[in-house]
Amino acid sequence: MKILILTHRVPFPQNGGYPIVVCNTIRGLVNLGHEVSLVSLNAKLNHHENSADDNDLLSKINYRAYNININVSVIDVAINLFSSTSFNIDKYYDAEFERLLVRELRNTSYDVIQFEGLLVSLYLLAVRKNSKAKLIYRAHNIENQIWQRLSEQKSDPFKKSYLKMHAKRIKNYELDQLNNFDAIAVFTEQDKSTMLEYGTKIPIEILPVGINLDHYKPDVSKTEFPSLFFLGSLDWLPNREGIEWFLDNFNKEITDGELRVRFYVAGNDIPERFDDYDVMGKIFIQGEVDDALEFVNSKAIMIVPLLSGGGMRVKIVEGMAMQKCIISTSLGAEGINYTNGTNIIIANDYDEFYDAILHCIGDEEYCMRIGANARKLMEDQHDINKVTKNFIDFYTSVIEH
Repeated sequence: MKILILTHRVPFPQNGGYPIVVCNTIRGLVNLGHEVSLVSLNAKLNHHENSADDNDLLSKINYRAYNININVSVIDVAINLFSSTSFNIDKYYDAEFERLLVRELRNTSYDVIQFEGLLVSLYLLAVRKNSKAKLIYRAHNIENQIWQRLSEQKSDPFKKSYLKMHAKRIKNYELDQLNNFDAIAVFTEQDKSTMLEYGTKIPIEILPVGINLDHYKPDVSKTEFPSLFFLGSLDWLPNREGIEWFLDNFNKEITDGELRVRFYVAGNDIPERFDDYDVMGKIFIQGEVDDALEFVNSKAIMIVPLLSGGGMRVKIVEGMAMQKCIISTSLGAEGINYTNGTNIIIANDYDEFYDAILHCIGDEEYCMRIGANARKLMEDQHDINKVTKNFIDFYTSVIEH
């Protein structure tokens, strides 16, 4: 098949959930002999040094990135208050990019065009008019749910109202778009149920996050035990909200209390104010790390205190592949076919997190058993080769429909 993937951000470097999912999908398709093109909006104007893995993948596909400015002024925000749409979506529309995309579609005939997330659905109408390909929407999240859950966590009436407004506008936009595709791929049963509740009539397939397990080679001899860690991009609001909640609630327990363990926070786009949480010898705010998997391997217990969001957390999938003992909210572990206490530990409030951490830091054998079971779950259900074969079956069914 000839497949075009559209993304709202450049998936290189592979340092977060979205780029990891996109690149693993592309690699799986290429490995099965399909011809893949990738067209990405470049909102951050990234000029990074490609890794060997990035270059290897780029050598096997047709790739093009288009620079786009998504900065929004205070005036734009004020004007948007009187609009029926959300600037969080609208800012990703660029007329020149749409013209270039139309030209691409007129020059090349594709079998499938996959829209990676809601933000590139702005170009759906133009793509539909200029291509006979089947159009697949992959929902990385139910976007309006993220904003709704964020609003529910706020106590400030203005912030709560403001976030609810955006949640409503984004939901209206999602509802308008869903049935305009030919089919939808989701990561979780929960997301499929939500789509059906929204009145979606087109086929919906559950296809979990797939990873190349050959990349995940845990080495317990290099792991500091006990140690806690968090790894995630803090430009994604649910990650920032979750880790702020955890730090606010547990910094005293880690620095002066019963939880005698070091806590490491790593990821990209960590705000400067997070430096205030840093406590010498106790809490380490490290920022972006050179090698994420090396960082994960060096620490023992992964914390995922997600309070809002949706879809499937790629960092949990990666952590499980690295045989980590993971303590997560049930929302954070959504979509993973886990067994609480066997391959992950679920904690949904302060007391449950406290008890789970206290147990884990005092029982290395228990942590290693949880991690080993987690790795087996990934081998059984998240191997990229198995997931990609199911993807192709899905594409084929949509094309033949």
